[in-house]
Amino acid sequence: MMGSLDSARPYALTAFRIALGLVVFSFGTAKILHLHPGNFTPPVGSLPWIAGSIELIAGFLFLVGFQTRAAAFVLSGLMAAAYFIAHFPKSFFPTENGGFAAAVFSFAFLYFVTAGGGYLSLDRALRTKTA
Repeated sequence: MMGSLDSARPYALTAFRIALGLVVFSFGTAKILHLHPGNFTPPVGSLPWIAGSIELIAGFLFLVGFQTRAAAFVLSGLMAAAYFIAHFPKSFFPTENGGFAAAVFSFAFLYFVTAGGGYLSLDRALRTKTA
């Protein structure tokens, strides 16, 4: 049983990367491209606009698995910064300060810094093509 689960690991990693990438990319599109009705539009150059730009660009790179480790590093830092800037001043504990998602996202992206993009990623396709 465990052997068959181990063989599914690369695909599970890919599914996790795509799901996480879609969520963060949608945050960026909501803030920057205004593709989601009802969302606020941050002023150009403001901190939310910069965060949205990072979510849009790095989120897309992460989603397709191109420069996955670098994109994950940037996104992990962004989510950590969001936690400490927006949530930590209210309370240390994520359950009290509303920063649960930012904390979890930060550590999830940190995992991808070490794990890479998984079996179905542009990084892997480009690496096998040039090897």
